[in-house]
Parts: sequence; structure tokens; C-alpha cells
Amino acid sequence: MHIEPGVVDGAKIVLSYATGVASFGLIGKMALDTLRKDGGVSALAIRSVATTALVFCFFQVLPHYPVGVSEVHLILGSTLLLLFGGGAAGIGLALGLLLQGLFFAPFDLPQYGINVTTLIVPLFAISALARRIVPSKTAYVDLNYGQALKLSTAYQGGIVCWVAFWAFYGQGFGAENLANVASFGGAYMLVVIIEPLADLAVLAGAKTLHGLAGSSLIQRRVHYAAA
Repeated sequence: MHIEPGVVDGAKIVLSYATGVASFGLIGKMALDTLRKDGGVSALAIRSVATTALVFCFFQVLPHYPVGVSEVHLILGSTLLLLFGGGAAGIGLALGLLLQGLFFAPFDLPQYGINVTTLIVPLFAISALARRIVPSKTAYVDLNYGQALKLSTAYQGGIVCWVAFWAFYGQGFGAENLANVASFGGAYMLVVIIEPLADLAVLAGAKTLHGLAGSSLIQRRVHYAAA
């Protein structure tokens, strides 16, 4: 989902500054839920450190490769959301992306607003979707594959849509750009096959680790029904 340098440039990149700021507003809204309902400042801080470290590893250590207008990464956004909550997941995605750019990919920093928007807006969308498709009496450790698949598909599909938007906004609808966007979208949606399995595997692990229930490291909803 790292948009390639030059896809959006010149005056057009100014739009990404506005969408980036809006994305940080969405992170703040999700973080408020943790502050008010699930452990307060200390819990949000602990989870944000964990998600930032994980996201940095996802970007830098896990396999990733350029396809078309962007790169395919295994981000595990829905896994982060389910385990740590939307606020911590959003903070981790934004900070992990920034750290990776600062230390390993400075050529990506001009596109930071583009990339953070591409990650955060779909995360906010699936945080709302999770409230609709997961009954309030169901703890996340009891999710089924279908529910995990819906969340993963929505997140990855959101990323593909945002990458397509930035590509068409920056480069227009020429045949080459259309082909590049299509190749990226096709490759990226293969992640949908993997991510629900990762969600369920992580949640199954959390289910066996009873000591994590009620801890500040993971959100309360992992082990308990909604309040």
C-alpha cells in the first residue's frame, strides 16, 4: 500500500495533507473509546507501543513486493483492531509507517499523508463494521471464519480503493495506469486469503492465555462481551 513516489506529485499532493489530518482525527476518535471505556491512558499507551512495534515489523520484516502503482504488504489491520482496539491500532499504523519511512525509506515520506490515509480510513470503517457483524454478547475469541473474512475483506478492499483513488487522481485513466491499478488490486486481494486465518489463530492463542484476560495489553472485548 506504499504508493510509489511520483504517482501523486506537484500541487496535487496537497490533498493528501488534508486527508492525512482527517485520518489523525479518526485515530483520535477511536482512541477516545479506549480512554473512556477500556483502561484509560495507560492501556492505550501500552497497546500503542505494542502495535507500533508490530506494524514496523510488518512493513520492514515480512515479505513485501512492488506491484503496479504500489507495494503489497501483509499489514494484518483487522488482527490489530480485534486484539488491541481501533485507537491503538490506528496509532500503531501511523507511527509504524512513520518510523519505517524515517529509518529505512525516506523516499516514502513525501507520500506519508497518502499512505496514512490509505491505512486509517479503512481501519475506521471496519471498527464500525465490527460493531454491526459481531453480536454484543460475543467475545472476539469466539469469532467465526465468516466474521473474520468480512472484516479482512473490508479492510483490504478499502486499501485497494484508496490506492486506486490516488493513482487515478495523480495519473489519470490511461491504459497503462488502469493496468497498473488492476494488477495491484488483484495481487493485494490475495492477502484476504491469509488475514482471516491470522485473525483466528491469534484469537485462539489469546483464548488459551487466560492471564491476558482483563490485562492492559489487549482490549477487554477480546475475552468479554461488550459492556
